[in-house]
Amino acid sequence: MKLEGKTALVTGASRGIGRAIALELAKTGVKRLLLVARDARKLAQVAADIELMGVDVVILPLDLTQSVAVNQAIAQAWQKHGPIQLLVNCAGVASQTPFLSAKLSQIQDELSLNLMGTYTITRLLARRMAVHKEGTIVNVSSLMGKIAAPTMATYSATKFALLGFSQALRGELAPYNIRVVALLPSLTDTDMVKGLDWFRFMKPVSPQTVAQGLVKGLEQNTSEILIGWQSHLAAWCQRLVPWLMEKISLMAAPLSPKERSLTLTQFEATSRI
Repeated sequence: MKLEGKTALVTGASRGIGRAIALELAKTGVKRLLLVARDARKLAQVAADIELMGVDVVILPLDLTQSVAVNQAIAQAWQKHGPIQLLVNCAGVASQTPFLSAKLSQIQDELSLNLMGTYTITRLLARRMAVHKEGTIVNVSSLMGKIAAPTMATYSATKFALLGFSQALRGELAPYNIRVVALLPSLTDTDMVKGLDWFRFMKPVSPQTVAQGLVKGLEQNTSEILIGWQSHLAAWCQRLVPWLMEKISLMAAPLSPKERSLTLTQFEATSRI
């Protein structure tokens, strides 16, 4: 995909990976960036940095779980600023709680934003892209979209779902000249993960590395973009020896020594059946 002169919309653009992607896209010579997030103040700060690069910026303070407001804002933005050729779905939340201790409200928050928020804005823009026979949609999944993570069941479920969503759309939207890409970063050093217990053996990558990987993948027309050697190695192991990858995930999970011992014992017992 040639990015120069395009108009792009990035959700979750106020911080972390979304912010890094917005800044990296500005370096490629995009014509206009529409930035979506809930925090208007942080969005304005990102916009100020991007404007220094000579790129037109529009901020859209939105809660993607509020479908009526999102519908209105997207309709107005499309009418006022013209066709949007690139959508990057980066908005998301993550919580880390053992499944049996997770609160329903916490689970609903992750499902509402990570899945339904992404579905809502994608549907609105894909319909318009289809009319113009042009567009690229990027869904930011995760390495946890291929390898589930103990203590993060709901987050893993949403990221697995985004891979399936991307795969389905790739076939459905191809006749309309709409490309669908899945971005799969490994553990990334952002504000969102600072309150989490990190998994052992994992070395975090920077948001800038993720953003640069996305731009490179878009230019190379890659349908799935894995970031970092750890992601490539883990995905390779998952394909060839899934039982080993599951064991490694259990060993790496932030469980207590007792929980890890019991879980691995049960895993060994069931894997022999």
